Amino acid sequence: MTNWPELAREIADDVLYPAADSVDADGEIPLSHFEALAAEGFYGLAAPPEFGGPGLGIDDLVAVAETLCGGCLATCFTWMQHHGVVAGLASSPNHDLRDEYWDGLMDGSVRAGVAFAGAIPQPPLLYARRVDGGYVLDGVAPFVTGWGIVDILQLSARDEFDDSIVHAIVDAVPGQGVSMEELPLIAARGSNTVRMRFDGFEVPDERVSKVVTQEEFAAGQGFGSWLNACMAMGVARRCLTELGERGVDTAGFASEASAVRANLDAALGGRFDLFAARAQASELAIRAAAALVTATGSSAAVSGATAERLMREATFTLVAASRPQMRAALLGELGADAAGA
Repeated sequence: MTNWPELAREIADDVLYPAADSVDADGEIPLSHFEALAAEGFYGLAAPPEFGGPGLGIDDLVAVAETLCGGCLATCFTWMQHHGVVAGLASSPNHDLRDEYWDGLMDGSVRAGVAFAGAIPQPPLLYARRVDGGYVLDGVAPFVTGWGIVDILQLSARDEFDDSIVHAIVDAVPGQGVSMEELPLIAARGSNTVRMRFDGFEVPDERVSKVVTQEEFAAGQGFGSWLNACMAMGVARRCLTELGERGVDTAGFASEASAVRANLDAALGGRFDLFAARAQASELAIRAAAALVTATGSSAAVSGATAERLMREATFTLVAASRPQMRAALLGELGADAAGA
């Protein structure tokens, strides 16, 4: 049986982390990073066992994601998007669409990304209007990761009449009715995150993977938000490793990290507030990165230093895949009055 967390550690330590500073400086992820993940089966982790997935437990899933995020945040941030498409197509009633892509998605020869942020707010940023034979999309998908890296995208838009959420699979290429603007992120720049604008973009019914209710969409977003905490925890744990190599006693930090992970796991079961736990994770990452900058000394003030990169990555987790509730909880963690946030 594959030990997925150990395999992830090997890839993180041998492939991802040695190149992380140069990936950050160049703003480009080597194709070899994704090939390494694909070769070991990491693109099929989210697939259920009945569709060829490994049946990975929650604890192992978290360990894998945290380890890879601590290896190279840009690579892992891009790779994580793929699994939303795998999970979505696994439960799609559009079997022809699933069959078209499934084998490639599982072995990583087809890489996928998601564009769901436009459907989340009320009013939404991205609308879907029903027409004969499909939908027409208008509006903005504000953060779409992996442009130029992924092959297909799952677009999520809110139906303008009944507030249902329309999920569609489209090729990740320029086309009529869509334009892109690259976003200069402070960290994970190699993820090629863009803002997409849609103006009368046509999606035929055969490309629609499913239409779900607001409640179903929110439930999926809750799990995704929980999983996104792995970014902060991965950065925090990498900072602790670096601190330990500099002779700093990290026992206190390690205890805090275990407590935060316990709260995140409890939140998944409804026994702790998810947004409070995510806020704790990002606040821990910020403090761990600040400690690493301090321990590193003045060289950390030079652009391109590992400590400087991890500080920016920790800052990135404060707002990446955030929600208003998390922002309020995080402001509280940071000692600010969140009443007007």
